[in-house]
Amino acid sequence: MLQRQGAVDAAGAPVRQARSAPAPKPKEARVAPREFVREVQGELKKVAWPTRPEVMNYTAVVIATLVIMTLLTFVFDYLFAKGVLYLFDR
Repeated sequence: MLQRQGAVDAAGAPVRQARSAPAPKPKEARVAPREFVREVQGELKKVAWPTRPEVMNYTAVVIATLVIMTLLTFVFDYLFAKGVLYLFDR
């Protein structure tokens, strides 16, 4: 199988092939800081920014989810701890 893949020769000795060095990447021209800021401002104008009520709604959803998951973790941790203590205190 390895012979068919070219990893070994007919005698079973490994066939080594020299790797070629990767071609160097051409350096790109740097942009002036002023041009960079202009491009950033142009890209930020394309962003669909959420409205204040949307942000408040998303924040409420995140906080509610955080509270629910924290309570769930606490309940399961408490139940498993009581279960383990029950098993080993017998």
